[in-house]
Amino acid sequence: MSKKSRPELENMKLEVAREFGINMNRGYNGDVPAKDNGRVGGQMVKKMIEDYQRQHSQAPMQ
Repeated sequence: MSKKSRPELENMKLEVAREFGINMNRGYNGDVPAKDNGRVGGQMVKKMIEDYQRQHSQAPMQ
């Protein structure tokens, strides 16, 4: 992972957590239950896959 993408992932994590009503902060979140961390991580992966599919379905065929 590039240093450039880390802040983007951190922002996505906080955005998804906020959508679920989970209180997360930048950096360490060891006080957040594993179930909530899993929900956030799973939703992040789902969004990344959807973005990838959307970008590649619109790309012109060569």
